[in-house]
Formats: sequence, structure tokens, C-alpha cells
Amino acid sequence: MRGGLVTVGTVAALLAAMGVTVLNLGYADNAVANYDASSWLWSTARSELARVNGITAKVDTRVEVPQAKRHPMQVAQTDRLLVLRDLNTGQVSSLDLATLQITATTRTTPGLGVNVALHEDAAFVVDAVQGIVRQLDPRSLVPVGEPVRYPPGITGGAFDGKGRLWVAVPSEGTVSAVTPAELPEKPATAASEGGLSPKKVTTHDVADGSHELVVSTLDDGVAVLDRTAGALVTVRGDSVRRVPLPATGPGTLPTRTSGPRVPVTVPDTRTVHVVGDDGQVREFTVPGSGDGLRPAVAWAGRFYCPDQTSGTIYTFDGDGKLVDTISGRGTRGPLELEVRENHLFINAPDSSTARVVDDKHQVSEVDKYANDVLGGDPPPAPPPPPPPKKPKVGKPSAPHGVTAAAGDASSRVSWRSAAANGATITRYVVEGAGQRVEVGANQRAVEITGLTNGETYRFRVHAVNAKGAGPARTSNPVVPTAEVPDAPTGVTAKERPDGTVQVRWTAANGQGAKITRYVVTAASAGANAPAGETKDTELVVPAGELEYGRQYAFTVVAVNDRGAGSKASGVSNTVVPFTAPERPGQLRAATVPDKPGTIVAEWDPAEANGRPVTAYQVEVGGKRRDVTDTRATVDGLGDGQNVTVTVRAVNEAGPGAEATATARTVAPPRVTVTGGSATATTVTVKVTVDAGGGKATCTASVPGEKPSEGPCGTLIVGGLAPGTSYPVTVTATNAAGKGTATSTQKTDPLYGIATCHNGSAPDQRTYCDAERPGERNGNEVFAVPRQDNDRQVGWAKPGTRWQAFCKVKGEHVDSYVYNDQKASTWWVRINYGGRNYIPWAWLNLEGGDDIEVLPTC
Repeated sequence: MRGGLVTVGTVAALLAAMGVTVLNLGYADNAVANYDASSWLWSTARSELARVNGITAKVDTRVEVPQAKRHPMQVAQTDRLLVLRDLNTGQVSSLDLATLQITATTRTTPGLGVNVALHEDAAFVVDAVQGIVRQLDPRSLVPVGEPVRYPPGITGGAFDGKGRLWVAVPSEGTVSAVTPAELPEKPATAASEGGLSPKKVTTHDVADGSHELVVSTLDDGVAVLDRTAGALVTVRGDSVRRVPLPATGPGTLPTRTSGPRVPVTVPDTRTVHVVGDDGQVREFTVPGSGDGLRPAVAWAGRFYCPDQTSGTIYTFDGDGKLVDTISGRGTRGPLELEVRENHLFINAPDSSTARVVDDKHQVSEVDKYANDVLGGDPPPAPPPPPPPKKPKVGKPSAPHGVTAAAGDASSRVSWRSAAANGATITRYVVEGAGQRVEVGANQRAVEITGLTNGETYRFRVHAVNAKGAGPARTSNPVVPTAEVPDAPTGVTAKERPDGTVQVRWTAANGQGAKITRYVVTAASAGANAPAGETKDTELVVPAGELEYGRQYAFTVVAVNDRGAGSKASGVSNTVVPFTAPERPGQLRAATVPDKPGTIVAEWDPAEANGRPVTAYQVEVGGKRRDVTDTRATVDGLGDGQNVTVTVRAVNEAGPGAEATATARTVAPPRVTVTGGSATATTVTVKVTVDAGGGKATCTASVPGEKPSEGPCGTLIVGGLAPGTSYPVTVTATNAAGKGTATSTQKTDPLYGIATCHNGSAPDQRTYCDAERPGERNGNEVFAVPRQDNDRQVGWAKPGTRWQAFCKVKGEHVDSYVYNDQKASTWWVRINYGGRNYIPWAWLNLEGGDDIEVLPTC
């Protein structure tokens, strides 16, 4: 049953105006406060947020978000504020939990690369691609003061327990903390000027420049995983500790770590390395197979390790012993783990199920869809795919396209990815000019400094994975010089529907030398990599080179005919590559059994490829319709028609590849008689029915009698005359029509015994011995159902057997002592001298002497 709307008039009106429905499932006073031990959880299939009470493990309030069905959603929350970011559209919305009012919305670039962070009354939007950290007033989502600026390609952007926002800069190998400005008394507006700004309060060196960094904020400080060097660096106050890890693959961290110990998860090897605040490292292995592990989360002295492939959460104690396994029953897709309000909340946004773990590690299951607030459940989760075959693992190949461009006493070296050969690449090593530089796997460009102008240099680059170092590839020779071109200007980028990205810029000033090429680098969250080279002032990055749905910005370096390169240009605008959606998955088409000319199709959502799927085109038998759900019913087709169903997902780029399946509409049933049997007054017909894909009901009938209904397999028609042949017609009916079959069945003959037993009195001892002309005695047979001497046709000797045909009402006859006082007005037609009548009082029917089995003549 749908929950009632919150009954505060102004709140309801405001929410209605914003297109948001709040559904209250609890008491009225629960609607205006986000109690302790509660968390808002997102459900993609329902396009709704559910507030889950951690103590009761029940949903007490829901908020329906319009036009966000099946959209991934970032959720940031405090006790008073809830901020959402729709990854498909980039829209950021703020909801005041004290009043359940939408206070503001604003737009960001869609896709991966921007995240929102909340702490108490401070809100930030972190643009990792552009390197911009901007504070917003959560009441109005208007910027507060000036942003904090970093180089492009930062990572992190979450608060620690003390209210500091931590950001890592891989290009510099640093991590820094930002504190929010105090909010003005009144909500900031677009016209607001001046005021305080957020501040960068501390910066720490945590790695060499261009190392790949992952950030997890702590209760007081930050942990930074140097994936390139395989070390964990913790910053607590003024103390910076670097701990080498024994990991053989790239690790990952949760966004936030609770408690003193930091878990580092290595999906490739299914291991977790727990680093204590004393620098001690403990390691344990997670059961299962595959690389579906997501970052382990520390909670109340234990470590919760989610396996996204199976939906299972493996729980380990502080000694690395497996103590519990939380089943993945009812879950599919990504798993989100967050510690808040003294509980661990485990959400599966693509499923109806969530779980809550208290500080005693008691697990409670939450039905996010309880009470059917928004309608029927989504399709059940499909079975997980079989685990992929393990690839042959070896050292990586040599990198591709290693190029160098000289600068002033420097050289910029860039390259394209090496083949991983079954084990994730952890780093690249650049050697030359007496230097050895290690950079992250996603940092495939580096500037080598300290060179001598006029000398020739070559650089060798090789990749490293868990199996070791792969072969190196050598760059072109370069000669550093002070005579370098100016940097290009006016760099712009535009994503195009065919999946390509067009990057343009203004030609650089060669300062007397000819510009021979431009080198374009793509920056994304935490990564910098070559995008390509060109002689023109435009580069089209081919489709598929950049990840669809992820944000990118670009810088350009000009290289002259002497091999000298400029400084990098300013960063371009941010773009999100996109193309038409992928083919919808697991298309199933089936007959609708209770509707003629109708089929139903269901499918799994298509990969959106950078833009939200706005519709699905469903075509069946020349009929096309557009739907927004992942299910469609198509009618108006022919009966028993085999049809091909095609489904395409549509986004801004147009329709994608089609998925196909076949189905057949309901056909009229076909009936086949397979056998039969009979009694004296019934016939039984056995049939098989091809229901044509529908649901068939059956009847059996004989001429002149009421049809009988029964299961389509065995049907019985009663009330028939014994010893008579009948044409029996079986009719099967379904949504598409009827089918019939007829067979002839004959009832068994029914016999009776002429019965008269002499009595014991002297005048009774010979009563039944012979016919007594002119007198009444037993077993007399008449042409009419009455004892009419003129119509008597004979006498049936006691003990003789006669076939009985039917019954008719007539003169009352009493057999007295001669047939156990049997008396009746029924007469039976028998085959005596034709078809004549004998009183039932003198004819005992075989099989129980039941006169009712005989039909009426």
C-alpha cells in the first residue's frame, strides 16, 4: 500500500513543486528529523531514497527522485543535510532533512570525475579533472568564496573525522587538507560577493611525482596508498609514516576508514593488508575467486570485505580470521559500505536488499521495497555469470608509442599502454640521462628535468606487473634547448556522438622555429595519459580510446622541428565521451498466455556509454514502440505467429546495437484423442492438448446433453444410456480460440436379473415357479409400464439375465416377500421380445441395483 504524504502543508507543497514525493511510513514526528542510527540508501530500480533506521533495520521514510530511474547516484549525508549527485545528468540537489525540503539544485559535468562531500554544515564539490575544490553553501548550492586550485587530475576529496577535506595531487606526489570557510548567516546567493574562502591548511609529500595515489580519510588525518611504489603513507597530525607493503598487485582503499587500522585490498590476489597505527602489517586472504573484491571496510575491530561478483561480504576479525560470511542472496550489482551513526550500512543500489551491522556485529537484513510503496518488484536478479577462465599470466609487453619532446634543460616523455598480459600493471619505469623515474600505471607522461641543453638523450620505458618487468621501448632522441616554442592557447574539447573527442587549439608561436607536431595529454581523476599527436591544430581522439562516462580535460604541448617542446598549455574544458548505448543484456521474449496476439519482452539495462538511456526501442512484427522501462508488452499480432523481437537502447547519440529474441503468440489449441473407456452410463475420453502457448480449458459433450468441464487430459460425460454409441466432442479453449476433436465411445451394457423367490407360507411356495395366465405373479413383462393383461408380452423366468436400457415411471408394483419387499413406480425397458417393460420391483440391476444409473426413457 502506498505510504501517506507528509502532512505538513508547506513541506508537501514545496516538494510537489520540486517534483519530489516524500513517502512517510512511520509516525509524523519521524518525518522531520534524521534520527541517530539512520542512513539514506539509494535504489536505482525504484528511483528513490530510503531512510533506514539502523536499530530496527526498517525503512521509515522514502523520497522519490523523478527522472532518475536506473541512474547511478552519489549520496552525501549528515544529520541535517542530504546532497545528491546524479552521475548521468550531473545535477546536484540539496535536501534539508529537518524540513524535508529541497533547498537548491545546481549542475555539474555529468560522469565520473566530480564528487560531493559533506561535513556538518560544510559542502564541497571536488572537480578532480580540473583540479578545482569549491565550497558550496548547502542551503543554496552557491559557491562560498574562492575555490582552492590544484593541477589537473587530483584524487580524493573526502572529510576526515575532524572536518578537514583531503586531496591528493599525483603529479606532485602530495596530499593536502582544506578547511571550510564559515558560512554567512544568510544563505549565499549568486549575487553574493566577498566573504571568507576555504583554505589549504597543510600539505605533505607522500610520494614521488606522477605516482598513482589512492586516498582514504581517517578519524584524524589521511591514509594515502602509493600504488606505484607499493606503500601506505599515513598522516596523523604532524606525523607522517610510510609503510612498505608486500602486495604484488595494485591495491585500493575505502573512501573513509574508521579506527586506527587501515585495510589495503588487492583484488588481483584477493588479499587484504591491514596496516596498524604502529606500522605493523597483517595480511589475510579472502575466499572465492575472481577480481570482484571491492575495498575492505574497517568497522568495530573487524574488516568487511565485499565481493561484488557474488554479492557476498566476508568478515574477518583483527587477527585475520574469517568469522562470518554475509550471504549475497537477493543482491546484484555494486555494493556500497559506509560507517555512520555507529552502524555499518551495506547497500546494493541495484537490488531490493540492504543490510545493517551494529557495533556487536549483529547483521540485520533490510527490505528497501517493503509495503510496495512504488509498485511491483523489479525482475529477480539473474544468476551470476560463470567465473571467467583465468588468463595466462606473464610479464607485460613493451609500452607503445614512446616519444620524447625536449624542453629547456628538460624532456617530456610520454607513451601508450603496454599489454598487461593477465596481471594488472602497477607502474612504469622511465630510464635515461642517468635517472630512473617510476610513475603510476595511469600516469603515462612524465617530465625529466636536470638535463643539459645541447646534449642528446634517449629514454627507455618499461612496465611492471606482479610477474616482473616487461621489455623496454626506447624513445626518439632529443636535444634539450632553451629555444622552445610558446605553449598553445585556447584549448577546447568537444565530445561527439560517434564516441570521438575533438580537441582544438590555437597554433603555437614557434619563436623562429617550425612547429612540426602537437602532443595532446588527457587528464582524468587521478590520471594523466597521452591522447595522441598531430601536425594540425586539431586532434580527434578515436572512439573507445577514452572511457565513456568519465570526465576528461586536455593539455597540449607544441614540438618544433628541433624536437624542442613547449610547456603544457592551460587545461581545456571538461568533456565526457559518449556514444550510442551497448546492446541490452539478457533479452527474454515470451508468450502472454492469456491474451491473443500478444508477447512480452524483458531485458537487462544496456550500458549507457556516457549518456543516460532515455528510451528503449522495441520492434515486433513490424510494430515499434518506445518504452522507458526494461519490459514491454506488444499486442495486435496474429495468432500463433512466430515473431522476432528487437530491442535497442537510445541515448543522446541515438539508438545502439540491437538485441534479438524470438517468441510466439498464443495459437488456437489442438486436441488429440488418445484413448477412452466407459461404464454403463458414462464415457471417459483421454486427450492431449497442445495449448498453443496459452492456458487451455476443456469440455466434453455428446449431442443433446449438457457439456461437462474438466482438466485437459481426462474428461467424463455422464447420464448416458447403457450400451449406446455416442460421438464425444472435446473442445479446448484458450485466448486465441478453440480446437476440437471427436471420437465415438460406446457405453457398457447394463443387465438385470429377473428375481422372484417363493415364500414360506403354503400359498407362497409355488408363486414364482411359472407364469399364471389371468393372474398376477412376479416377473411379468408388458409392452407398457403398467400391469395391463391385454398388453402383457410374456414372463421372465426367475434368474434370467436381461439387458436394461432405460427407466420410466409407471404403475406402482410391490414384490412383497418375493423380492425383499421391493416396491417402486419405476419400470425398466429390457430386451425381452423387443424393448418392453418389467417392473423394477422384479428386476435387480447388476452392480448394486441402483435405478439412478439408468437414464430416463
